[in-house]
Amino acid sequence: MTTALDFSRIDGGMLDEVGGKAANLGELTRAGLPVPPGWVLTTRAYRQAAAAAGLDGIIAAGGDGLAEKARSRLLETPVPPDVAKAVLEAYTPGEPVAVRSSATAEDLPFASFAGQQDTYLNVVGEQALLDAVRRCWASLWTDRAVAYRESNGIDHASVTLAVVVQTMVDARVAGVMFTANPVTGRRRETVIDAGPGLGEAVVSGAVNPDRFVVHGESVERHAGDKRVAIRPLPGGGTERVETGHEGLCLTDAEVRELAALGARVEEHYGAPQDTEWAIDAGGRIWLTQARPITTLYPLPERRADGLRAYFSFNVAQGVMGPITPMGIAVFRLVGSGAAGLFGFAPADPHDGPRAMTESGQRLWLDLTTPLRSRVGRVILPKLLRVGEARTAVLVDDLTRDPRLSVIHTSRRPFARAAFRFARRVRVPGRVFQALTRPERALARTRRLGEELDRRPAAAATATPADRLAHAERMLTATFPAIISIMPFALTGYGLFALSSRLSGVPIGDMQDVLRSVPNNPTTEMDLELWALATRVEPEPFRTLPVPELVRLYRAGELPPRGQRGVEVFLDAYGHRGVAEIDVGVPRWSDDPSHLLGVLANYLRAGGDGPTPDELFAKGAAEAEAAMARIVAAARRRGRARAAAVRFGLRRTRQLAGLRELPKFYLVKVIAAVRHSMLAVGEHLVAAGVLDSAADVYFLTLKEARSAPAGGDLRDLVAGRRAAHERESRRRHVPRMLLSDGTEPEALATATVTSAMAAADGALTGTAASAGTVTGTARVVLDPVGAHLEPGEILVCPSTDPGWTPLFLTAGGLVMEMGGAMSHGAVVAREYGIPAVVGVAGATHRITTGETVTVDGAAGTVTTP
Repeated sequence: MTTALDFSRIDGGMLDEVGGKAANLGELTRAGLPVPPGWVLTTRAYRQAAAAAGLDGIIAAGGDGLAEKARSRLLETPVPPDVAKAVLEAYTPGEPVAVRSSATAEDLPFASFAGQQDTYLNVVGEQALLDAVRRCWASLWTDRAVAYRESNGIDHASVTLAVVVQTMVDARVAGVMFTANPVTGRRRETVIDAGPGLGEAVVSGAVNPDRFVVHGESVERHAGDKRVAIRPLPGGGTERVETGHEGLCLTDAEVRELAALGARVEEHYGAPQDTEWAIDAGGRIWLTQARPITTLYPLPERRADGLRAYFSFNVAQGVMGPITPMGIAVFRLVGSGAAGLFGFAPADPHDGPRAMTESGQRLWLDLTTPLRSRVGRVILPKLLRVGEARTAVLVDDLTRDPRLSVIHTSRRPFARAAFRFARRVRVPGRVFQALTRPERALARTRRLGEELDRRPAAAATATPADRLAHAERMLTATFPAIISIMPFALTGYGLFALSSRLSGVPIGDMQDVLRSVPNNPTTEMDLELWALATRVEPEPFRTLPVPELVRLYRAGELPPRGQRGVEVFLDAYGHRGVAEIDVGVPRWSDDPSHLLGVLANYLRAGGDGPTPDELFAKGAAEAEAAMARIVAAARRRGRARAAAVRFGLRRTRQLAGLRELPKFYLVKVIAAVRHSMLAVGEHLVAAGVLDSAADVYFLTLKEARSAPAGGDLRDLVAGRRAAHERESRRRHVPRMLLSDGTEPEALATATVTSAMAAADGALTGTAASAGTVTGTARVVLDPVGAHLEPGEILVCPSTDPGWTPLFLTAGGLVMEMGGAMSHGAVVAREYGIPAVVGVAGATHRITTGETVTVDGAAGTVTTP
């Protein structure tokens, strides 16, 4: 491997040799983009220096102080002679250069590592250059870099570092440019932060920059105070100067030229980019860096043209993490069964319904058709207000977007689909039964559960193909039977709404009626678990750690009542678990750790408060009292109304709990499929296709069917497992997402005006990282020795990379300085921390210990 390489000899595939930053600069140079000339000292030089410093032993020892020990050793060790020779041969004596770290785990599609290693500007002279190289090597082992790698699951020993040496641009103005809006997610919307002098002032957050937003021909301008500039000094180094710069530092023509350059960079890489740029005294634009914008949520697979609006199925289900490939395949089949009820079954059930798509290993539902339908605009918000009120507000906002205007005006398609569904699910008969014979309706639901339990599993001697076929039949055929329960529950809720109208009592004032409703399998399960805690022998649960309880249970060695009680509970509820909609996730019957831990917590908890069963009984009594009040209100309108309301609310109490039952039964089917797929996985392990039986969950159903003939799939599974692990670290998943990348929730919140915020007593700044958090403020003026309790809001003047260890525990970030693309904002988005920057006087107006709410999309900070 050559020790020093010119940019023109580098491409994007040389990450291991030159690191992320240099690979990108070489790629940009070879693409003909305006990059200041330079060269890179390859990772071979770092490895020589690390070997001379004995770094392998320090890494292997690990432990506290790893970063400091490695850093000190590298700084103390001289640059190896042949490396020094290569550096001096590549350097033009006396030339001012920028010396930048370029790590192999940097500027990656899943983690940008923005600012984790050091940069030295306006380095002049051979000795100064060698010293800057050594300090760049050492910066791979700063506390912030070590913490960032650990939080992203990257092995320290696998990371090396190259050093970029690039001709300095004596910038008149410089800054950063995102080719997609990093706050709202909108693609093809360029956001530029600019300040006078070198770009370090903007990147570090030392200045409130000018901000420009370019969308098409439109340019929005927001002037910053730009009080500080960083400029090169003669003979090397930089100085920070007060500028008092007035007016905008870029013309519209320069903004558009930058946006056009950004579009070229994005087109080259095929993905939105975070770039740094500079304009010299002659007006020439230079690109000094480009990397992927890692915080953008990936766009869903598009199945139709035009602007599309997607709703997160995961968010609706409370599953923020990714779903395994087989889990997604299962729900495509289930969705196909559901679509068939309305007459929209896809040609291939494995494809799922047209409205279902995937992004970020999560499922999304395309709401565009109902949004653009006259009927849909009436029904969709009402449905969402029941279970997703925040999404209903977003849908209301989207109806005012001219790009989503009504194009489906006829009611006939909806009427036909509703008629098909009603006929196939037998809605009229079930509603009549719920009204007249609710006990028979409840008995029907119990029989369905018994039928599901009796449905034969695939025979023990079944082939993998037989098991897969059986699983697919269960998933497509079972859903129509399960969904037939819903008319019973909907009848209860319909009567609840009718009772509100007849009595004149607003629905919001009737919620006590729905407390402690019977026939809800989830509350029944919770109460049964509590009851189990009152029956088991308490001693092992109070004293032993959960892993030991699990070992004893699996060995059949818990005390008799505990052993038998857990077994009986798991017979009834063992198909449940965290993220249970994903067939690839273990059930309680697979791993009882969570269950046994809950039991232990029940038995260790003290206090004299009411028990769960007592609280449930109290809730039922309060529901009876609420019904009496509502009936009394109806009686004042007439005796007939009172009788109707009494009847309606009684039925509501009997039937409303059934809303949980379809999912309960569906999860039971998914658990059976999971068990069957594990047997398929064992067969594929025996065939040499997979390493472990659980790897089968990282295949789709189609892939599992063709796996025996498809050869070794271990590399495919390993790649998917790694991608799944990365996605599981994603902190922010949008509730809704448009096909241009816009997150409607962030966009809607960001439109709150400063005047409105000020009227509410809010501090205002620049929206930097979407999300809302309330917590205790901690004002920190110097990160050295600072401590932040988990969830506290970090309030500080500005941040550079030295602050980032605090980000690991921060619940939110408020900065006095900086723009949306400053370092603090970028890293906050990486960690999913709500952040507001550019809040004037924040460290004086907020005090440590004060409770504050940070709204990272609106750009506001409020106190109670």
